[in-house]
Formats: sequence, C-alpha cells, structure tokens
Amino acid sequence: MSLWPSPDCQERFAVKLVSLTRTAVIGAIVGLSGSVLADDIPAGIKLHERGYGWILSNEQGMTLYTYSRDITPGKSACVQKCAEQWPPMLASADAIGTGAWSIIKRPDGKMQWAYHGKPLYASTRDQKPGDTFSDG
Repeated sequence: MSLWPSPDCQERFAVKLVSLTRTAVIGAIVGLSGSVLADDIPAGIKLHERGYGWILSNEQGMTLYTYSRDITPGKSACVQKCAEQWPPMLASADAIGTGAWSIIKRPDGKMQWAYHGKPLYASTRDQKPGDTFSDG
C-alpha cells in the first residue's frame, strides 16, 4: 500500500524545489570582502550545484522544498498527514537564524528552518540523495 500521495495531501501540496541561480548563491554566501561565508548556511543544510542551478538539501543529501500554501510568515501550513509525507527540516534547540535563514515554531512545538521566510521540507517521495521527484 503506497502512502504517496495520500488523498489528504495529493492536490493541496504544490511544492517548489529550492533552486537557486548561481548569482543568487554567490550573492548569498559571498561577503563584501569576497570570501565565502560558510557559516551563513545552517548546520544540517547543504548546498549542491546541479546542471540547472543550485539546490538545498539536508545532511543526508535529500532535496529540500518549500510549500506554496505557506503564505503566513513564520507559520507552516503543512501539519499532521502532510508533515508525514513532507518532513519538516527541523532546527536544533540552540539554532539561531541569520540573514536569509530563520527558524519558525511549528504547531507541535518543534522548530523548523525557513529560507527567505519559507519553511523547508524534505519529501518521502525522494528515495536517494539528489532526487527531485517532488518538484512541481
């Protein structure tokens, strides 16, 4: 029995791959001095170059996504069954957001990373690092 996609989440969850252009990434991680500021990317989040640009992933290399219905800043609309299929990119209790990175409090009390105010999620549909089957 497949859990993907569940009727509860099938049509409501339009996702977008967190894809960055080379210019956006360079602008985000290069300081005024021209040195790379690796500390700007939170622990547990990685940046990967793909043929079509750059994407964000978790430590295991699983692609991170945003949810089109996360329209209220600082609030995730993906809860319960949705969050089972789209696991939130959780932040540690001592994590601190800076720059484009922020941390939101989920309804269950857990903390979740957000990029430019959009909460980040992995996808259970992606089976191995680098998969982007959930984009769209």
